[in-house]
Parts: sequence; structure tokens; C-alpha cells
Amino acid sequence: MKLNDGFLDSMKEAFALFRRNDPAAAAEVVKRAMHGAKTDVTDARDKADTTGFADLLQPRRRAGNEQTEQQGQLSTRRYVSAAGQRDYKIYVPVLPRSEPLPLVIMLHGCTQDADDFAAGTRMNALADTHGFIVAYPVQPQSANASKCWNWFKPSDQQRDQGEPSLIAGITREIMANHSIDPTRVFVAGLSAGGAMAAVLAQTYPDLYAAAGVHSGLPVGCAHDLPSALAAMRGGQPRSNARRSARADSHPRPLIVFHGDADGTVHLANANELVRDFSASEVITDGASRNDSRARKHTVRIMTSPTGADAELWVIHGAPHAWAGGSSSGSYTDPSGPDASAEMIRFFLNHPRRPE
Repeated sequence: MKLNDGFLDSMKEAFALFRRNDPAAAAEVVKRAMHGAKTDVTDARDKADTTGFADLLQPRRRAGNEQTEQQGQLSTRRYVSAAGQRDYKIYVPVLPRSEPLPLVIMLHGCTQDADDFAAGTRMNALADTHGFIVAYPVQPQSANASKCWNWFKPSDQQRDQGEPSLIAGITREIMANHSIDPTRVFVAGLSAGGAMAAVLAQTYPDLYAAAGVHSGLPVGCAHDLPSALAAMRGGQPRSNARRSARADSHPRPLIVFHGDADGTVHLANANELVRDFSASEVITDGASRNDSRARKHTVRIMTSPTGADAELWVIHGAPHAWAGGSSSGSYTDPSGPDASAEMIRFFLNHPRRPE
């Protein structure tokens, strides 16, 4: 094999991952390099800490040796449009292609990146199990110093503008390049990514069949950085902004997870996210369907006036972290319940209905 610059860069990246106790990721880099595939040699985790939301949302990576077998292909792409450009990673499972597959768009939280979020949520393993494609758009530091999605900016809360336009464009590009079932396209995210997932569900109801919001915030609760920080602390949103955001709303099916010990994004935001839904059933302190050792939690099964379903999972004692995630990623609470598995269950049960 010719030792070109790309191959040498890949070996440097693999060595750095080994030093950070991430052998699974290092092995994947070596594997791709040996097959001549292009690798992503930009490691945002080596960058110095930044100011802004990063001071509030520093990753809490746990040492661990969890490794998840993945059978599919992970590749990096770049989407370019008039609104700008964003890289994204896409994971395609190895499956017989007898029918179009669902697509799940995953939006990372502040200070995270695609690899970190994929490792923490274990969505790629679920893609292998259930047969769907998963993509991870990447927010660069050039767009936000803390790599947060700009959910709090009015220019990034509108259809066909700013970051919603870019993420929707990535979604459509994947649909054009792969065999995707257009009735089973979903979006989910954590924290700032969860807030942006809520924006996408509201601004593109014709594209996304359902949304998952973990530790996120409702659409229209902020219009700049100070109001975003106030909303994160549980402050009341501006009534005019909320009325505008809710006007002519036709909510999509929604599943929400939030820890009641979250010290970064107040639980009041989860309640506001499901304000348009009414509870039809409440399961108090239920045991997870996937792990009896999970934290106690309350699940509210809800329905909107237009018939859209929602679930609100309040996890008792849980911090600002992805429930049931892997310790190989940041912002995870491995004790569960398994938010990833429950989101996929909810998504696959809620294909987009004809209007």
C-alpha cells in the first residue's frame, strides 16, 4: 500500500484515539484506511475549551471499555447550499435492500461531534438491528463557538432559512442518494440538538414524521443568547414569541426525555414541549421495558387535538445526559431507561400519515 499523506494522517488519528482509550474508534479508522477509504482526520476533541455555552455544558466523558459491534458503513459527506455548508456522517446498515429504509437524523449537543454522539447513543447498533439509516449533521465551531446548534436565533428558527434549511437539505440529499421511505423520516437530538429537532419538526412537518427531544427546549422560547440562558434555567418565555411559534401549529408525533435533576436545562422546558398534548395515560415510576435496573421514571402517554401522539418520559434523579447511553460518549447516563431504543420504537410506530 502506498503511504500517502491521507494514510499517514489516518494512522496519526488512530494513535490519538488509542491514547484517549477509544480502541473501537481507532480500529475503525485503521480499517477504513487499509481499505483506502477517506477518513475524517479532524478531531474537534483536541481543541481548546471555548467560551459561551461550553462553560455550562462541558462533556463528562467516563472511562469505559464498552464496544458495540457495527456491521454497516460509516462515511463522511458535505452538504452545500445557498444557506452554507455542513458536514455530516451517515451510517448505512448491511441489509438486504428489498424495501426502502427509514431515516433518522441525529443532532448532537453543545461541545459534541458526530462520532461522540454516535458512540454515546449507540444509534448505529440499533440501525443494524432494526434496519434504518442514521445520519449525524455536524455543527462546526465556526458557526457557534461551543458547537451548539443555534436554536435560539430567529434566523435559525424558520423554514428555508439558516440551520433548519441546512439540516433539511442534508435530509433530502440522503433521500435522493439512498432508498428511503419518505413516510418514515425522523429527527432527534440532545440539548441544543433537541431544541433544533423541535424546530425541524415544526418547520418541516412535510418532511419529518416524528421527533425525539432529549433534554431540549421548545420552539420560540428564546430569541438571543440571554433569553436562551433564561429559558434553560426555567424562565418563562416571551408570550409573543411563544404565540408566534405556536400559531397554526399541527404538531407531529413527539417523544420527550428529561431528567428531573437536570441542572443545565430545567424540566419546565419538557412540559412546555408537550403543551399541545393532553395526557391519556400516566405510568408512574415504571420499570423500563428494556432494563429493569433503570432509574425510576414517569411516562405520560399523550394525544394532541389533531390526533398526534406524544410521550413524555421524566427520569427521576437523572442529570443532563442521554438516558441509557454508552459511557464511551459524553453526556450519557448509562443507568437508563434506554432513550435510544424507546425513540426508535416510537418512531417506527409513527410513520407520516397523509394530511
